[in-house]
Amino acid sequence: MKDFGYGDLRDILAGVDTVLKRYPVDGKRLGITGWSYGGFMTMWTVTQTQRFRAAVAGAGLSNWLSYTGENGISAWMVPFFGATAYEDPAVYARSSPMNFISHARTPTLIVVGERDAECPSPQSFEFWRGLQHEGVKTQLVVYPDEGHHFSNPEHQRDVLNRSVAWFDTYLK
Repeated sequence: MKDFGYGDLRDILAGVDTVLKRYPVDGKRLGITGWSYGGFMTMWTVTQTQRFRAAVAGAGLSNWLSYTGENGISAWMVPFFGATAYEDPAVYARSSPMNFISHARTPTLIVVGERDAECPSPQSFEFWRGLQHEGVKTQLVVYPDEGHHFSNPEHQRDVLNRSVAWFDTYLK
């Protein structure tokens, strides 16, 4: 509660550290990706650490306050943040990747469905613009007529192919 991003990132990094200790993984060629809350965690991660050399954020959340006004499912957040974004904007700001965008350096591909009501595309646009402003290599792809879960097989394949190409570019 009131710890969105922070505890989860500690867990992710602990998992990465464990893998690096146990297996022959090149710690200089790490990528991170996720969708929905995982997309948020990807956006959060690239504003909190430079351990990852490439990122793909799918349907992520970049700004909890603007997200509150854009999505169709915002009531779920109150138990986790302890109040609405209008009652306690500071707790939401503390976990918003946009408030830490100046720390981002990781090349980041951002993908989102045009009609996503759960993680609306303006969240992706906002993050993409912030990365551009900071001079971070980034690309935004908005898939027409797609919601939170892509139904068009061509779009599903394109996301996969773009993601692999993005990681190939920055991790090889």
